[in-house]
Amino acid sequence: MERIRETATSVENWMSSLPEKLWNVPLTNLSIPGSHDAMSYCLDIASPLLRSESETFRLLDRAFCCFTRPAIYKWATTQVQNIVEQLNAGIRYFDLRIAHKQYDSSNELYFTHVIYTHATVVETLQTVASWLESHPKEIVILACRHFEGMDHKRHEDFIYSLKKIFGCKLCPCNEAVLTLHSLWTSGYQVVLSYDDQSAVRHKELWPPIPYHWANKPNAEELIQYVEWQKELGRPEGFFITGLNLTTDRCFIASHPRVSLLTLTMENWDCLRRWLEDQKPGADSRSMNIVAGDFVGPVPFCSLVIDLNNTLL
Repeated sequence: MERIRETATSVENWMSSLPEKLWNVPLTNLSIPGSHDAMSYCLDIASPLLRSESETFRLLDRAFCCFTRPAIYKWATTQVQNIVEQLNAGIRYFDLRIAHKQYDSSNELYFTHVIYTHATVVETLQTVASWLESHPKEIVILACRHFEGMDHKRHEDFIYSLKKIFGCKLCPCNEAVLTLHSLWTSGYQVVLSYDDQSAVRHKELWPPIPYHWANKPNAEELIQYVEWQKELGRPEGFFITGLNLTTDRCFIASHPRVSLLTLTMENWDCLRRWLEDQKPGADSRSMNIVAGDFVGPVPFCSLVIDLNNTLL
């Protein structure tokens, strides 16, 4: 049986390296590695808090920033590889949280996770477009969501920028069945999900993709939640299984030596064993996009890509 052969080059081009038998399998039935809070590797520790944070937390941050900012940074950072490194590692779904800074007179948009990033949105997406030019058979799924501080005009301006950056690479949402072969034939490389009503009249933008988020602090509870979701059946179309752990602020305050990275690494073996037993496909209990934290320090991408061997 032909299997996916993984080398540094094939992982960077893993979609084009898939066996021909998988070229006509719908993308919604393939196993696709994703990056949760993909841009949090470049958080600006000196930036303002998001306006959605509570006033109590804002007061605490103003009074004790020497304590709150290091804690925010080590718990809001979910990735350590930059966007190109993630693409080269095999990531094809990107969770992108976008906002306009309060009191900022410029039109710049930034990525967010509690605080803002150094990287700006348009410049980063231009980098993704350049990478796609040199990888013409790779497909990416970009999920723009959690918009903050954006009125209708800012949304329209941003959507115009998205169309300008990706142009004919944008796959319209009225495409019936997406397969690698159909996308290659049409020259499409970007499925762009936009979680706002502003997207409704733009055929290039896809609706929000369901994200199964456990909101649990350890692997055992996370797996229990995902298994419960699988019992309910898979959504139609794309969907994401989030293998990202979450803690509350009481846990963070009472565990000063722990970070999201150490928590992820402590739980990785359990998550890995469970992940190795999963299957993509059309079955009600199958997987599609699997999104994780710290996708570089652990062999996350190769495990998710290798699940496609079960379809052969």
